[in-house]
Amino acid sequence: MSEIAGQPEYLHVLVIPALTHALPIAVLGLLAALLAKSAPATRLALALVLVCAAAAWPAVHYGRAGFDRVRSMADDAGGDWLTLHRYRAEKSIAVFVAAAGAAAAALAATRWWKQAEKPLGWLTLAVALAACVAAARIAWPAGKVRHREFRHGEPPPAELQAARAAYPPD
Repeated sequence: MSEIAGQPEYLHVLVIPALTHALPIAVLGLLAALLAKSAPATRLALALVLVCAAAAWPAVHYGRAGFDRVRSMADDAGGDWLTLHRYRAEKSIAVFVAAAGAAAAALAATRWWKQAEKPLGWLTLAVALAACVAAARIAWPAGKVRHREFRHGEPPPAELQAARAAYPPD
């Protein structure tokens, strides 16, 4: 376990399923709970959205820390996809913060401000759904970094140019 703790790229990969798999499931649970008008189920789903969306922070942290090491292992095309992956992740972090914040506010409303509970629940659903879209958009280039079989075409040129400007190769 201590060997994994010293390799941030592995920790990054361990955290990512919270964003790409668990968050969409939490969003579906929140939708079902809101439609069923079940307060306990809504609170549980909000807590799951909060935890899953907050996982973006360690994902970005460990991604930054492991970027150079993974970049050195990738070929040129893989390096471009990695740079695009990082660029999208760092540009999108705010949507995950907003989803976690909305979930926290909705949870607080269940205790102190009952009138805001439902509107904040629906707001959280909308923002968390946006975070799911962002997670999918971020993950798409990540799969192409080390897996040539997933590469069909080149990264979007304008976005890659912006990503290279933000994170120039060595």
